[in-house]
Amino acid sequence: MSLNERPFIHWTEDGAAHCARWISESPAPKQVLIADPAMSADAAYGLACQGIGLLWRGDYHNARQLLTALARRHERRVHVPAHIEAAAFHRYRQARAQRARTLGALLIELDSGYRLGLRRAPDVRRACEEVYGPGAEPCVMSLRTLLGLIGAHEWRRKGIEVPAIGARIHPHYGVFAPIRSEYLDLIAAAPLPALTATFSLAFDIGTGTGVIAALLARRGLAQVIATDVDARALDCARENIRRLGLTGSVQVQARDLFPEGLAALAVCNPPWIPARPSSALEQAIYDPEGRMLHGFLTALPDHLAPGGEGWLVLSDLAEHLGLRSRAQLLQAFDQAGLKILAQHQTRPTHARSADRDDPLHAARAAEVTSLWRLAAQT
Repeated sequence: MSLNERPFIHWTEDGAAHCARWISESPAPKQVLIADPAMSADAAYGLACQGIGLLWRGDYHNARQLLTALARRHERRVHVPAHIEAAAFHRYRQARAQRARTLGALLIELDSGYRLGLRRAPDVRRACEEVYGPGAEPCVMSLRTLLGLIGAHEWRRKGIEVPAIGARIHPHYGVFAPIRSEYLDLIAAAPLPALTATFSLAFDIGTGTGVIAALLARRGLAQVIATDVDARALDCARENIRRLGLTGSVQVQARDLFPEGLAALAVCNPPWIPARPSSALEQAIYDPEGRMLHGFLTALPDHLAPGGEGWLVLSDLAEHLGLRSRAQLLQAFDQAGLKILAQHQTRPTHARSADRDDPLHAARAAEVTSLWRLAAQT
């Protein structure tokens, strides 16, 4: 949705009516009140829980402190069971969605050039322009959204070191960042299909930042076609491919899953958890009913050249959460007309897998990430 298509929000301040464009991706609040340091955190929390937007007037750092206070009050009211099963996981997700709505009620206003009028406020113009384009009119967003924009801007500016490609990848806002390296290590180590020696074409399905396409090119694939349906991902992948000097071997296309033609290798790292995302930013993690997973598997045989392979990179976290069984996954392979050539496994090394305070710790501690090498049944 372009900025011109986004709704306006309205409020009354000092007896006068005001309005501004709402640019956060969450639904706009229907009622907005003015909040300042005189409002207690308890009062702010009560209003936020009712879905009332709180437009902050005061110091920027005080706004961040209030956001932290709202988060603490929400956590005190949420019970997470020690053992997560499917029903408990869905309750956990509902609680997280409610948390996002509550914390998203704290709002800030920016002028037509994305400048904040709060004391001690940072310069956020560049972070906003990267996501929304040049400013044209005053706007309002949640403070949580703004903090996300600032964090994404820093990642985009500095990049993330990816040892598997020996370079940095620069993620954009709203595009899944390759901060977990174990799945890339699997792709870097798996033996390439023998067919690639004579037919060196690969597909990277759902490319995101373009990191897998870059890795395949670094491994010697002469041509890689990387696809995605998300405009932010396509821009991000193209920028990263240019930065890495790989435009001669990697082509980025706007496609839902597969491009036209056949390949010697097709790689897909779909969202790992078959559940509904609560925001656009979660679509790289949560995929209702595993649409992308099943779409990739179903279409794969028709897009592999004889002797070609499909590589599916998938965590078994959903299995530990009771959202999908191993039998269901194997059945999906068989129904798609695929056979398993090999399964390469690794355990996650990210910090959350060892965080005992994480509500999903039991599942994360047992998690295994696999690279399934698949081929069409003969």
